Amino acid sequence: MTYPISGSSGVDLYMSIGERGPKVGPTRAIAHTTFDLKWSRKYEPRGNACVLAAARPWLTITYTVPKPSGKLAPAVKARWDRFAAGVLAHEKVHGESIREMVRTIEGFSVGFTAQNDPTCRKIRQELTARLAAASAIQRQQGRDFDREEFREGGNMHRLILGLVNGQ
Repeated sequence: MTYPISGSSGVDLYMSIGERGPKVGPTRAIAHTTFDLKWSRKYEPRGNACVLAAARPWLTITYTVPKPSGKLAPAVKARWDRFAAGVLAHEKVHGESIREMVRTIEGFSVGFTAQNDPTCRKIRQELTARLAAASAIQRQQGRDFDREEFREGGNMHRLILGLVNGQ
């Protein structure tokens, strides 16, 4: 998914990103990765326990990245293409982190058992707590990755400088 930006120079394009980029909390971002995760689960009462016998995820990852709405001069286009490829590669790392979280959830879900739960209610609460923990880890990993990428000299920092200053 793209959002339109405008400008004829690297500085103009970057300023347009700041004005039109996706809102992430109170600020705007260059790009953003979101996901929709739904599950099909099969809970089975077994004696006095409940077992999560199957868990199948349906995951949709959406990358939102900028795209110039007009034609760019060749030198600006070359810088833009480098920048855009780097931004998408950065977002794909976030996407892989989300996929890893889903694999982790699958790993601890299938076969998960709650004792003294013949109605399969307690297992859902326990699973929800584990899901929250896995999600918190994934979010922290994303923040840590962004901090490293955007630090002075980091990959995203260099990409921005390359777009804006032609470096």
